[in-house]
Amino acid sequence: MKIYSKAMGVYQTNCYIVNIDNKELIIDPGVGATGWVIDIVKNPVAILNTHGHFDHVWSNRDLKEEFQIPIYCPKDDAFMLENDPFEQGTPKSKADIKVDGDKIFNINGIKVKYRHFAGHTAGNSVIEIGDVWFSGDFIFKGSIGRFDFPHSNKDEMIKSLQKAMKIDKDFKLYPGHGETTTLKREQIHFQDWIEYIKYS
Repeated sequence: MKIYSKAMGVYQTNCYIVNIDNKELIIDPGVGATGWVIDIVKNPVAILNTHGHFDHVWSNRDLKEEFQIPIYCPKDDAFMLENDPFEQGTPKSKADIKVDGDKIFNINGIKVKYRHFAGHTAGNSVIEIGDVWFSGDFIFKGSIGRFDFPHSNKDEMIKSLQKAMKIDKDFKLYPGHGETTTLKREQIHFQDWIEYIKYS
């Protein structure tokens, strides 16, 4: 597996391209990602969104039109692709596959697991490929996703952190913003984050 990444737009949202057996998955194509993706990919097979926020899905439509490949998005966030709830002028797109909860997909021979961790958004998910998590805006290096936005829920964020605490296997984390980290490194702080959320 080869992973390419570039921070896109004002919010420096990480767009990832994952190459496995000369097939590519495009993860969270944000503002201005289209040209960079087109320059790199040779055989793209899907666009994967961790959640529906505009800075993670902005280039969905252009890349869908360019490559005629399906868009996967968590079911509870799919409305954001179509309705631009933050009124940012996001080009509208539509999820071809609305992922409901924890699901495993075989995408052109590549095993992709969506792990649902609500809180930052109702559908917020981690995309697991091999021993890597593309953690979107759930977990960052030394931090977690915000839970005070419209469509966020702090009680669900607590449940998601508790769920993630129970995972024994370590994963390398490629977050939606910032540097890479590991699940084990971040798990140490989850209980502190839970207490912080409770009293915020």
